[in-house]
Amino acid sequence: MIRVTRIVVLIGILLGAFAGTVRAASPTVVVLLADGIVNPVMADYISRGIEEAEAVQAVACIIQLDTPGGLDTAMRDIIQDIVNARVPVVVFVSPSGGRAVSAGVFITVAAHVAAMAPNTAIGAASPVAVGPEGEVELSETMREKILNDAAAYIRSLAEAQGRNIEWAEQAVREAVSATEQEALDLNVIDLVAIDLSDLITELDGREVALLGGAVVTLEIGDASVYHVDMTWMEQFLFAITDPNIAFVLMGLATLGLFVEISNPGLIFPGVVGGISAILAFYSLGNLPVDIAGILLVIGAFGLFITEAFTASFGLLTGSGIIALVLGSLIMFKGGPLFQIDAWLIVVLAVGFVVISVFVVSRMIASRRQPVGTGREQLIGMTAEVKTTLDPEGTIFFKGELWAAVSESGRIESGESVVVDRIERLKSYVSRKETTEGT
Repeated sequence: MIRVTRIVVLIGILLGAFAGTVRAASPTVVVLLADGIVNPVMADYISRGIEEAEAVQAVACIIQLDTPGGLDTAMRDIIQDIVNARVPVVVFVSPSGGRAVSAGVFITVAAHVAAMAPNTAIGAASPVAVGPEGEVELSETMREKILNDAAAYIRSLAEAQGRNIEWAEQAVREAVSATEQEALDLNVIDLVAIDLSDLITELDGREVALLGGAVVTLEIGDASVYHVDMTWMEQFLFAITDPNIAFVLMGLATLGLFVEISNPGLIFPGVVGGISAILAFYSLGNLPVDIAGILLVIGAFGLFITEAFTASFGLLTGSGIIALVLGSLIMFKGGPLFQIDAWLIVVLAVGFVVISVFVVSRMIASRRQPVGTGREQLIGMTAEVKTTLDPEGTIFFKGELWAAVSESGRIESGESVVVDRIERLKSYVSRKETTEGT
């Protein structure tokens, strides 16, 4: 038994050595794609990608970045992962026509190696909304505090990587920007590469200092490229973490719940509405929201639903439209990056107007119709005996069963009776006399 154990251990050591030889002979470069607004979903994805790069002992982790900016908290999470990474992290602003704006500037400056593709831009890192307050609501003192904090943060990042501290601060305080060549000349980035293949070639042999002072030489050579993409769930969550999508989800939630409440038992609209509401709450939880705007929009949807059960004849709908438009305009903070598309607001508002008009018209039409059934119409009418009246049983009238008492003795099932009176939801009937013709 001991001999078998030793053999297994020996085989394990040999396999480990063989795997290490293969890894050393074929280095791996992990590539991540960060395209879009910087938010918690992107931060989690980059964190996972860096962890996978460390797990496979990659030579480097390249983040292909193209962003208009995003949330300060998510940006700082990404930077912490980059700074504390045990593998060199390269931020590559690409493809051509891409940009690293606002939060993207901080992420690029924090990278161990910063690179840009031709026809790209970097800059305009002035904080618009950092934390829960928006720019419009900030006092001059608070705005100065936030600006100073952001400037100190980017100076620290630039100094740690030996980059242009003055320009980095100007990007925050004065919102300056630069092309890829200007950024290279100003020592904002380390190199310009045409594409990913060219970047890998340029990185070969470059020395990188990691946290703690350890210097690593990027011996890439003919490295194999390993793309770590977002999972389908990350892609889905990233897609719904958008102001317009959040707004649409809130509308779908209201519509689904409205249909279910007005037509109990349909189930499907209620399920769709419930799922949409949950997804909307998740989306709103990852966006810089204004509570007043959220309450106005929720109140608007509440007015639309109430319209279906109250005879206001459009008054509640009109109030809901006003609340919806006002709430939509102030729902999100953070400048144009987090604003709802005006056409989307118009389409949703018109949609609810059409639905409300339809509901109100149906309500008016139903009130003009005579009573279809009930005790008011039942007296004096002819009904069919459903179960034998001896003397009690049931009768059938216009799709409804009524408890009945015969006042004409036993009446068999299938015979016709006339309702004489109703007392306490019980009808008293008599046999209908038939007249034979000659």
